[in-house]
Amino acid sequence: MIESVVITFVQAVVILAVSPFIVGLIRKVKARLQCRQGPGWLQPYYDLVKLFRKDVVASTHTSWIFTASPYIIFASTLAAVLLVPIFLSTVPLNFAGDVITVVYLLALGTFFLILAGLDAGSAFGGMGSSREAIVASLTEPAMILSIFAVGLTAGSTNLSTIVHKTALLQGIVTDPPPHLMALAALFIVTLAETGRVPVDNPATHLELTMIHEAMILEYSGRYLALVEWASAMKLLLFLTLISNIFAPWGIATEPEPVWMIFGVAVWLVKVSGLAVLIGVIESMFAKLRLFRVTDFLGLAFILSLLAIIFFYILRG
Repeated sequence: MIESVVITFVQAVVILAVSPFIVGLIRKVKARLQCRQGPGWLQPYYDLVKLFRKDVVASTHTSWIFTASPYIIFASTLAAVLLVPIFLSTVPLNFAGDVITVVYLLALGTFFLILAGLDAGSAFGGMGSSREAIVASLTEPAMILSIFAVGLTAGSTNLSTIVHKTALLQGIVTDPPPHLMALAALFIVTLAETGRVPVDNPATHLELTMIHEAMILEYSGRYLALVEWASAMKLLLFLTLISNIFAPWGIATEPEPVWMIFGVAVWLVKVSGLAVLIGVIESMFAKLRLFRVTDFLGLAFILSLLAIIFFYILRG
């Protein structure tokens, strides 16, 4: 019991501590590729500290939704992270839910983020909320199906079971075609769900292009810090899903301290590599037009569906 509590606490601390670094790494990679010095590696940490020290400025027209949403978004994202294996293939809270639970926890945060954007009554908030609703409705089915395609091999929808069995089976080598298609689908979902190029651009505040930034435009102080921190955790969560579901090499299969420390090191290398890849993609491609985003996300759904079909064809 004590061991499970300690592992859960360590996992939460690791996610909270590493998530701003991943955001800083992506910004640094983009700056270097654009021949700029760019902000420092630790700038996201400084930004969070600065925001937590500032006072909150809220419109008098907002309701309790505007005030409660940052805490709900942060708590739901952190709860979802605790269900995802990071350095240990079987997390202590795996009994609490499977991949569907993770998707619904993330959807809960998205739902309140959309409500918060609408609650302020600004034109930008309403615009961003409507766009986010479209993106979320297209990405969630693709995310579930892509993980289901790998879960068919493990015979379970529980993420701990999937990662544990995939690690023992050496991951992607077992069913290359379905797993590769599921991997591509989940990567597209990651770009969309975390507001990255080509679906959204987190570095812009242009009225006609922003989605995520439009919904949080009215936030300030600790409210904005919680939302930004939750956004960084969500990005790290998706990178962890990609690295540990499709390439669970190095993850500890037994709760031994030495192997868990090694698992943390390997996990950091994998998610950092994916963060660098995202930085390269954002430097090479432009943001899609809004009516093209649905086609891009439709591709993710088709790939995840084909992954399941190919699984039954190859096993049949």
